[in-house]
Amino acid sequence: MSDALLSVTGLQAWYGRAHILDGVDLTVGRGEVLALVGRNGAGKTTTLKAVMGLIDARAGSVRFDGREIAALPPHRIARLGVGYVPEDRRVFAELTVEENLEVGRQPPRPGAPHWTPDRLYALFPNLAEMRGRRGARMSGGEQQMLTLARTLMGNPSLLLLDEPSEGLAPRIVQQMAEALKALKAEGLSILLSEQNLGFAAAVADRATVIETGRIRWTGAMPALLQDEQARRNWLAV
Repeated sequence: MSDALLSVTGLQAWYGRAHILDGVDLTVGRGEVLALVGRNGAGKTTTLKAVMGLIDARAGSVRFDGREIAALPPHRIARLGVGYVPEDRRVFAELTVEENLEVGRQPPRPGAPHWTPDRLYALFPNLAEMRGRRGARMSGGEQQMLTLARTLMGNPSLLLLDEPSEGLAPRIVQQMAEALKALKAEGLSILLSEQNLGFAAAVADRATVIETGRIRWTGAMPALLQDEQARRNWLAV
């Protein structure tokens, strides 16, 4: 992809002696949502963590906005404009919604959407209704929204989003899908790790299928939905 914001080539990663990623290649274009889909344990979360520099034992090339970032620590990658939303909803339990958002605040970034608390409350009306509520008193879905909103306060140009629909009620899943569509309309690029193919299909332009740490299929999302053999081989439970 000639206009790739993120380009990953030959990405390898290990946990101890376990070789988890074996030559992962993928690209995310500017303003594109790419869904990294696969079964549980296929390597989706590890891919996002490796891109973000959260795994020390890794090799390969990770280029963001034309710059090699594979050797950088996570905080420097974040400062360049990469936002990471982990699967485990790491809100500050004793801080309010407003205080959680302030923790994530960074200055506006050229070429990236600029987010303020008011804009995020419009995007996530549920959060607007509980601005003074502490994180510990929120539901799992509300915490997921808050984690995403706090990351957006850093004004990233690329968002790494890990399993946002996992364990959420259908109503919250739908709200999350609508929010991601709105983010895409703002020009934000998103690498979405997701096991729920229906959710991924609702928001993504393209899909990359990963299985046992290797990329098995890449193409337009509608093509994956039509490719019954690919879905049977690498996505069926």
